[in-house]
Amino acid sequence: MTRLVLLGAGHAHTQVLQALAREPLAPAQITLVSPFAQLVYSGMVPGMVAGHYDGAACTIPIAPLAERARATFVQAAAVGLDAAAKRLRLDDGRELGYDVLSVDIGAVMDRDAIPGAREHALFVRPIEHFMQLWHALLARAAQQALDVAVVGGGAAGVELALALQFRLGGRSRIRLVTGGMPLLAAYPAAVRWLGRRALRRRGITLVEQTCRQVTADSLRLDNAASLPCDVALLAIGGSAPGWLAASGLALDERGFIATGPTLQSTSHAAVFAAGDVASRTDAPRPRSGVYAVRAGPPLALNLRRFIEGAALQRYRPQARSLNLLACGEQRAIVSWGPVAAEGRWAWRWKDRIDRRFVGQFKEEGAA
Repeated sequence: MTRLVLLGAGHAHTQVLQALAREPLAPAQITLVSPFAQLVYSGMVPGMVAGHYDGAACTIPIAPLAERARATFVQAAAVGLDAAAKRLRLDDGRELGYDVLSVDIGAVMDRDAIPGAREHALFVRPIEHFMQLWHALLARAAQQALDVAVVGGGAAGVELALALQFRLGGRSRIRLVTGGMPLLAAYPAAVRWLGRRALRRRGITLVEQTCRQVTADSLRLDNAASLPCDVALLAIGGSAPGWLAASGLALDERGFIATGPTLQSTSHAAVFAAGDVASRTDAPRPRSGVYAVRAGPPLALNLRRFIEGAALQRYRPQARSLNLLACGEQRAIVSWGPVAAEGRWAWRWKDRIDRRFVGQFKEEGAA
């Protein structure tokens, strides 16, 4: 019997589990490993912060998904991998052997990238931890006006700053510190312009400097200025999990798992990877939930074909994707290639897409 281990309950693996529930994979022993009992759908977190959703609306319980897929759910985190021996080491001291491994654990945030951040800042990843800390921040903001600084000029930072201003802006002051890079640098010019306009409309101060240090009550910037700050939220770019370095897997220059067109590791055929932890050597794409979601069906297909001894299917991510950025209030920026627009209609579109994605897993469970 083939031992299939799904490491992580990310966007792609939820769809793998869904496919296994619809069409069982036999003979196989399936194990799902995740440190969290639920997946928080990242696309809805800005809406949750803004107050448009409650926590339950943007979460997918993991145990029912695993049960329907006839998988054993192990609530633990990986801390080591020996790809040659096909052994996975968990943080509870256990080891799991596998015949086929699929990795969808996402990126992590380096808590020491900015001095003082580990002690004084809140990190938006793992999102499941941030969801717990968010309620404490909300309660604090109800008691006093706060100076809140969001560090990170990418999509996550912009969406979070706009959501916070919409929710807390009556009393608290929100600043967005971009890190010296252009705002929304990975997006076309039209999106960057609309993003700046949305920040101006909501009265958010844009600080185009790099944060060099976080203290208990301020941010130190690279121009030697000190920015008053009661709460610092870090939405900086993700890093590869450190334990991958000793795994024996082929990695890219940043430490992410190098994969080819079949979503297999370029060095170990029995290892597959998708989502932010994977790096396509043949078709590099930004790390985005859009691509993680799209990788789910081809990953499910190729895992099945590999175990059954059939030919694998090549998967090439789309050259361009539909992107929707929440603007705090019930508005959104939508872009397709170089074309972008913003409005309430775009929020309604985003809301339908997000609710449909999360709802499909809950509806199948109820059925």
